[in-house]
Amino acid sequence: MALKLQTIVCSTRPGRVGPSVARWFHAFAQQHGGFDAQLVDLADVGLPLYDEPVHPRMQQYEHDHTKRWSASVASADAYVFVTPEYNYSPPPALVNALDFLYKEWNYKPCGFVGYGGVSGGLRAVQMERLHVTTLKMMPMAEGVAVPMVASHIGDDGAFASNELIDASAKTMLDELLRWAEALKAMRA
Repeated sequence: MALKLQTIVCSTRPGRVGPSVARWFHAFAQQHGGFDAQLVDLADVGLPLYDEPVHPRMQQYEHDHTKRWSASVASADAYVFVTPEYNYSPPPALVNALDFLYKEWNYKPCGFVGYGGVSGGLRAVQMERLHVTTLKMMPMAEGVAVPMVASHIGDDGAFASNELIDASAKTMLDELLRWAEALKAMRA
């Protein structure tokens, strides 16, 4: 049975390009073949600002939106966060989505596809890597950076990759697969 990879669109703002980048990565992950790939959009998940009365470590969820998010995250073995950079920081929707849960994230690897201007989202990704370690996740050193993302979006709204981006995506997926397999015993 293939390990499950969730590609998570982290921006929820109107006019975002994240879904376009995420659809490309999701298709790339499917073609890679190492995972059963699933695409998740935080805009569709629709989490409010954190509103659970009990710490997520206890998994005593009161709200249906949290229970649905918990089931979604728990079903995956690895994650790729497709994330922009807002003021050198992660998007608030991602921080909130991470903080809603705890055990569901534990002992799973994650990678990042950062996009933006000149930096390609690297500053936000560095902060996100630190954040996920507190959830007992293993962030990959390998990642995908997409600088000047607007230049990769065609008139049809589709993201167009290049050789360098594809090579970094393959390297990250290979590492994610190794870590997901290795950490499987810790999730049992």
